[in-house]
Amino acid sequence: MSESAVPEPVPVPEPVPAPDPAPPDRRRPALSPSRAADFKQCPLLYRFRAIDRLPERPSRAQVRGTLVHAVLERLFDLPAGDRDAQAARAMVGPLWSELCGRTPGLAADLFDGGAEDPEVPGWLESAEALLETYFRLEDPRRLEPAARELLVETELGSGLLLRGYLDRLDVAPDGRTRVVDYKTGAAPRQVAEARALFQMKFYALALLQLHDVVPTELRLIYLSDGETLRYQPDEHELRRFERTLDAIWLAVLAAGATGDFRPNRGRMCDWCSHRSICPAWGGTPPPYPGWPRDPEASAEESVLDRAG
Repeated sequence: MSESAVPEPVPVPEPVPAPDPAPPDRRRPALSPSRAADFKQCPLLYRFRAIDRLPERPSRAQVRGTLVHAVLERLFDLPAGDRDAQAARAMVGPLWSELCGRTPGLAADLFDGGAEDPEVPGWLESAEALLETYFRLEDPRRLEPAARELLVETELGSGLLLRGYLDRLDVAPDGRTRVVDYKTGAAPRQVAEARALFQMKFYALALLQLHDVVPTELRLIYLSDGETLRYQPDEHELRRFERTLDAIWLAVLAAGATGDFRPNRGRMCDWCSHRSICPAWGGTPPPYPGWPRDPEASAEESVLDRAG
């Protein structure tokens, strides 16, 4: 599975009320790691993203993360012997063009001069630098992932539906599993580390529900500073985490029934796209539209969410 040994996995031998359930012929609303983190950080941010679906202007760092993720996904389409840094760098330009083609106006949102802006080449080189770091941390010629950009969806015992995408799933011949997530930022300090592991525990719990096996290792690969965070979950911890997710979802549903999504002012507000309409900053939110009929609304993660 990798160059490092990991221990054997451990086999594993009141319904949540919705304020306005979706029609029976549609999938139910679900909880994703990004939206759960939003609600924990600021319930009003959850509302703006999951219910109002307000647009947010992407940052260069976010889109660069999306681009690097795309390269690392496509890299494994190549024969093992061709997966080198030169091949990865060669993908950056074409995938940037592909991303712009799928998202009209993206280049203009990021650069004053659009795709021809003189800052674009340097920005693309910064993506190549992150990929160079990846090759110092792993040798993709020795890896054959079981899945990439894998949608995981499962229902907990409470009835809560979990849904999210994981970057990579490695499965060894003896059945050991590893969940890998690429991060284009720097490795977190203690408080931020807990936030990063929240996402990974989400995926580990989903895989436990789906396959009845605890993933052997959760691995976060930080491409900005070349750090790797490894974590070995156990079933008892994941079951405690399951109760945490149930509690978050109950709080989401309670707020959804009344529209009482309160702001939580803090340092993360400096990066929020919605300060101008946030009451914590003297703004006025749009009228609450009610709990979404669109069953995907409360769970949907954009590619920017997943880029990290």
